[in-house]
Amino acid sequence: MARKEFVVEDVKRIMDNIEQVRNVAIVAHVDHGKTTLTDSLVARAGLISKELAGEQRIMDFDEQEQARGITIKAANISLGFSFEGKDYVINLIDTPGHVDFGGHVTRAMRAVDGVVLVVDSVEGIMPQTETVLRQALKERARPVLFINKIDRLINELKLSREEMIARLTKIITNVNKIISTTADEEFRDKWQVSVEKGSVAIGSAYNKWALSITSMKKFNISMKDIYDLCAQNRHKELQEKTPLDEVLLEMIIKHHPNPKEAQKYRIPRLWKGDLESEAGKSMMNCDRNSKTIGVVFGVVYDEHAGEVAVVRLFSGTVQKGDELYLAAKFKSEKIQQVSIYMGPDRVIVDKVSAGNIVGIIGLKDVFVGETVSSVALETPFESIKHYSEPVITKSIEAKDSKDLAKLIEVLRQLSKEDPTLKVELNHETGEHLISGMGELHLEIIEYKIVNERGIQIKTSPPLVVYRETIKGQSKQYEGKSPNKHNKFYISVEPMQDTLYNAIIEGKIPEGRPKGKAIVEDLVKAGMNRDDAKGVINIKNACVLIDNTRGVQYLNEVMELVHQAFEEAVSSGPMCKEKMIRTVIRLHDALLHEDAVHRGPAQIIPAVKRPIYAGFLSSDPTLLEPKQKFLIQVPQEYMNNIIQLISGRRGQLLDTTMEGELATITAKLPVAETFGFSNDIRGASQGRAIWYQEYAGFEELPKNLVLETVKKIRKRKGEKEEMPKPEDFVD
Repeated sequence: MARKEFVVEDVKRIMDNIEQVRNVAIVAHVDHGKTTLTDSLVARAGLISKELAGEQRIMDFDEQEQARGITIKAANISLGFSFEGKDYVINLIDTPGHVDFGGHVTRAMRAVDGVVLVVDSVEGIMPQTETVLRQALKERARPVLFINKIDRLINELKLSREEMIARLTKIITNVNKIISTTADEEFRDKWQVSVEKGSVAIGSAYNKWALSITSMKKFNISMKDIYDLCAQNRHKELQEKTPLDEVLLEMIIKHHPNPKEAQKYRIPRLWKGDLESEAGKSMMNCDRNSKTIGVVFGVVYDEHAGEVAVVRLFSGTVQKGDELYLAAKFKSEKIQQVSIYMGPDRVIVDKVSAGNIVGIIGLKDVFVGETVSSVALETPFESIKHYSEPVITKSIEAKDSKDLAKLIEVLRQLSKEDPTLKVELNHETGEHLISGMGELHLEIIEYKIVNERGIQIKTSPPLVVYRETIKGQSKQYEGKSPNKHNKFYISVEPMQDTLYNAIIEGKIPEGRPKGKAIVEDLVKAGMNRDDAKGVINIKNACVLIDNTRGVQYLNEVMELVHQAFEEAVSSGPMCKEKMIRTVIRLHDALLHEDAVHRGPAQIIPAVKRPIYAGFLSSDPTLLEPKQKFLIQVPQEYMNNIIQLISGRRGQLLDTTMEGELATITAKLPVAETFGFSNDIRGASQGRAIWYQEYAGFEELPKNLVLETVKKIRKRKGEKEEMPKPEDFVD
């Protein structure tokens, strides 16, 4: 049967029929076969030849992705399909699996209503599989499961049919365990994946065949047929009998919701505004005739058009000439161009309606997570919370000083495209600092600067990012302004674990609280109600509480108090690293009646200095970033690996044996991971496979704190000795 090929006009037409639209991301651990799987759908839509599907990796159109054989950034494409007599559009996002690029996955989850979770049948559920599934469930994106590389179970591992079925059952059970512990209660049972329901498929993305309960009935093929044909390497025959694109398409269309269904339960999770308001109702109904509201989940640099904002539209329609209001910038900007993505090509269209993904040109000051709307919304969308933080920093400078302005502009663009890349300018030394998720992340950034933007650079060896925190509680310290006319009384104490976890998990948003809902969230997280009512700012998982009563003129200087708090927690007193897990209380203040004596030069030091003094008198310490490693190695090399881990301050979490293979789970400080790859290869004679993921910040051993503080202070051009509380207050 000849398959219909869809041109841009067809795709655009179907996009207006919201029941026939699906927004889906393909997610998995690194190398489990996402991009290969995507190729089959792209071939089905007629954009590449069927023969090349699986080898072309069309969604890895970045030069570095093709060279390294991994996906580095999330790429989206709008594909048209004909299925069971109806036309559909799938807005598909192929996401990275490598831990260093996990931020792209987090952002993609905001844009989609469903995910295809791909699991390698040989490796099973890996750390990143669990992470991406949890991220999807937190954003209420419904999962279906594709178990890939079935041919390897049969031809490489020589499993019997019974053993193969047992292994597949174990993977399905483990996926369902994650769903039942992470999904919101109303979806825990409904979203369980199952062979009987048709939300599980198995197959080989590379060989382009797949099997689900529906295809077994539809194509009259059994598990025994699959096993026998696969054992004889008759993949071509399998491809003709039960093609991958057919099975995958059926699973996406039947088991993923259309935007209208999905937004009814996704909007209450993503948007904390009034659902009964006009904006709330139009988003819940995905109304394309209402006001335009959307979220930017990607910013892509196009050398011809400049910055392109990639937006998921929740209501309304966008077209050239429309004005869109940017919530964080408090201003409107005019749309110059509207486009949809067809893989590497961005195709200009006249308009795109609610429920779809659109590329918009003309929004100059936009960033990832920004709420865009045709009129200002009282409540913007919840910010996109990344689950890992930058742990490695490098200093970077242009080799030729005439390239400095160009380098600053390129770094600004790159940090917009990828918010997990943090860029800081050290005004004292004039160097730029870039912080990323790992060595590979920064390597890719350097490659882009040199090879894509043509700027020659020098970089330092990688440095580890630390956090400053406290274990004790301080007394009240008096901070005086330089002119001695203003006084602030401040104390500092550690934050309780429940509150810290709620902030880190994004249950309590950072920033200055808006509305009363946050008070209940803070109380739920273990804070007493009076303190919760007094919370006026949250930054870096530090909280500022206003415990003052009726202080004259305080409201006039409050903006400066906020600024002082934000500066203090961004650059702590020990070694100018960020502060974390700290509660700062403002107890009282005495302020001069004349505003002339209450300027920034007076108020900011009067607030910052007692914060620093309180911090240094409260048993301060450093936290270091850790990474969790999962290492698979033949048993004979297991002891070598364990010795290697313990020699690098590593903590052994678990070891399991399966046949000849040992699986070691360990946690290592990031500071001890440089050169670890070469050591693992040496200790296992190249036979080990390993994966790592971010494991948060933990306390640095006491005996290393002072030495580490000295090194960091020296590097930053500070006096090596750590300051004392009395250095900041009289």
